[in-house]
Amino acid sequence: MIDYCIVGSGIAGSTIANLLSKKYSVEIFDKARGPGGRASNRRYKNNLSFDHGLQYISPNSNKFKKFLLDLEKKNIIKEWLGNHLDFNLKKKINSKKYIGKKANNDVCKYLIKDIKSNFISLVTNIKFNSDYWIITLNNKDKFYCKNLILTCPFPQLVKMSSKYLSKRILKLKPQMLPNITVMAVYKKSKQVPINTIKFNDQIIAWASQENTKNRFKSNQILWTIQCTEKFSNKIINLFKRNKKKYELQVLQRFEKLTGYEAKNIVFQNIHGWKYAFNMKSTNINSLWLNKYNLGICADWFKGPKAEDAWLSANSLYKSIKKSPAKR
Repeated sequence: MIDYCIVGSGIAGSTIANLLSKKYSVEIFDKARGPGGRASNRRYKNNLSFDHGLQYISPNSNKFKKFLLDLEKKNIIKEWLGNHLDFNLKKKINSKKYIGKKANNDVCKYLIKDIKSNFISLVTNIKFNSDYWIITLNNKDKFYCKNLILTCPFPQLVKMSSKYLSKRILKLKPQMLPNITVMAVYKKSKQVPINTIKFNDQIIAWASQENTKNRFKSNQILWTIQCTEKFSNKIINLFKRNKKKYELQVLQRFEKLTGYEAKNIVFQNIHGWKYAFNMKSTNINSLWLNKYNLGICADWFKGPKAEDAWLSANSLYKSIKKSPAKR
């Protein structure tokens, strides 16, 4: 029987999996095609790709800085040097921006490289049976484990495991916000020396020029365009029914803001994260329920950043080490 089953392979899931794997048997389940969660990378063709979720990692705590410096030494990540423009005119924080050497899910790939991972594996049901867990996938396959760890967004957590959660947890009200991202490839165009642009706009919040990450050389220009909270919230439940309409709306707006003409686009795609991030911190870092051998860690406990997910996973690991439960 597996010691720990972990649902989700984002920063939180990959981190806790890596920590536990040093002592226990661990297996990961994720509904996506590969690791990363919101740090996923979308391939266009050959080595051309988009970081369409997490754009970069900027450390705040000393512990996380040390972790990133170690990854930089191991050639997993690198500093994203260049011009980052901000038209919001907010006070700038001098913090380094790190990106994956090949893609922003490189961190997750590195952390779980030696751990058995099941992708395209949607967990549809979990059940605690006295002293072990039964996990059922969408294809009806069942897996059994002594301990279960969930790393999903709060609304999905409640839906999946509410009967095992205390009223204190169920009463938490993280403000899970959506995000709409549009990826666009522009034909033969001169690259401008701009990495990112933060806009003061009603539709587009931020855009990243993937070419500036120096992962590939191409005369095509790749832009990842992320929408504002207001616009994302407006269309998050609508865009799948009419993707072309909303892609065009965002790309025409991008044309007005930057001059990149929509007529020169050779590839475009829209993606939505319904529960992308939580802007408010809760009063806990993670959760370990010894009664059920159930652990929960995710960025939403503390905030919207990758660092929040990493800190939550480390917090959970400390709780597990202190737990008297049998492993």
